[in-house]
Amino acid sequence: MTDLQPRSTAVVLIDLQHGILARELAPHPSAHVVSNAARLTAAWRAAGATIVYVRVALGEIHTHAVDRPRARPDSFPPNACDILPEAGMCEGDFLVTKRQWGAFHATELDQILRRRGIRTIILGGVATNIGVETTARAAHDLGYDIVFAEDATSTLTADMHRFAFEQMFPTMGRVRSTDQLLAALPA
Repeated sequence: MTDLQPRSTAVVLIDLQHGILARELAPHPSAHVVSNAARLTAAWRAAGATIVYVRVALGEIHTHAVDRPRARPDSFPPNACDILPEAGMCEGDFLVTKRQWGAFHATELDQILRRRGIRTIILGGVATNIGVETTARAAHDLGYDIVFAEDATSTLTADMHRFAFEQMFPTMGRVRSTDQLLAALPA
């Protein structure tokens, strides 16, 4: 995968925040996802890529009438929406706040990427089959090439993660490990 150019690539990480990562994740635990995300952002930032962290405004997500509503607490701790420091966010990185599952709807994400000439998104975060997949579908529809960082992504069950990575994501983009994405950086 030598065709990734840092100046036209963005690393976009979904919901690496206290209120999300406090849950038990599978197949990759939170610490593993955060560590790989930090490795990716440090290397790609140094090479000139755009880095975007996306957080969800917990408590502000629009809800719908559904057959199986998700349990939601009445209140969240004060730091619930803060990106974990271990995720590697630095001055100069972008922070996008979403109020839906996907990072493109009603946010400035597309504008940030287009103004910087971004053509490829390296995508990771939590949850694989919710925020990451919804963001990927929109990115695909908007014409971005997508590379999924499999081991910098996780969800609530290994089966949900596996289905997305084996059945859905290969039809929308390329699936790679953190090590493969680091090796893809130009020398």
